[in-house]
Amino acid sequence: MREFKRTDRVADQLQQELAVLIQREIKDPRLGMVTVSAVTVSRDLGYADIHITLLGENDATRIDENLKVLRHARGFLRSQIANRVKLRHVPELRFHYDESIVRGQRLSSLIDEAVADDRRRHDDDDDDDEDEVR
Repeated sequence: MREFKRTDRVADQLQQELAVLIQREIKDPRLGMVTVSAVTVSRDLGYADIHITLLGENDATRIDENLKVLRHARGFLRSQIANRVKLRHVPELRFHYDESIVRGQRLSSLIDEAVADDRRRHDDDDDDDEDEVR
């Protein structure tokens, strides 16, 4: 069994802490329902890339606005993390929008459409076969 690397443990801890901090401590009304979907930390623990998603928000303007709020609050968030997590140095926080969920939903709907089209074609073929038999 492979043990988790330190960067993985730090990333997991940051993800948990940031999820709580963003939800409870940032009082900006422009901030939507933000979910911290992933955190990756550089090997030297100098940077943490925080990937977020927004519940029900696919509008580029709203996404940019939410990222701006989070980037503005990055110093506050770092200081709160320093108080909660025992690290010699708290990584710089870099926020990114995680498009994978939206992309996954889009792919899922395309697959559903393709399956429905295939069923319709198959049903049409069955109807044509019945007509020929008569």
